[in-house]
Amino acid sequence: MSLYPGYIRKPHYYETDQMAIIHHSNYIRWFEEARVELLAYLDLPYHTIESVGLIVPVLGVSAQYKQMIRYEDEVLIKVLVDKYTGTRLDFRYEISKTSDGQLTTIGTSQHCFLAKETNRLVQLKRQFPEIHQRFADYAALSETTAKEA
Repeated sequence: MSLYPGYIRKPHYYETDQMAIIHHSNYIRWFEEARVELLAYLDLPYHTIESVGLIVPVLGVSAQYKQMIRYEDEVLIKVLVDKYTGTRLDFRYEISKTSDGQLTTIGTSQHCFLAKETNRLVQLKRQFPEIHQRFADYAALSETTAKEA
């Protein structure tokens, strides 16, 4: 397994404010787009996760804006697993401009795994060992990459 190379995003005009700067509310959507693509990369698209009776709600999300992103800027959104416990999955996002690599935004999101029918917390290692292993492996890879940076 290799590290997800990231999600390329070109802003849409409707995502800007009157100064042609990306409105802050769009970054959370971009995090979700990148997270969905990461799950597909891991061969765990949402429809697969949901088809086995799991849901993955968002518990929290944050964004720290370092530089403005403008309408014409293409960006790369890197997604790493910050923490994985078997019941929780926390992501870290880094958005940088593809033109110069400048880091513009850092974000996080926290999630848990619930049974769709009962909304009760699920321990992946026990109930879905294959899904657990995929997340555990990617979390280890993310941790190794973070230490090397």
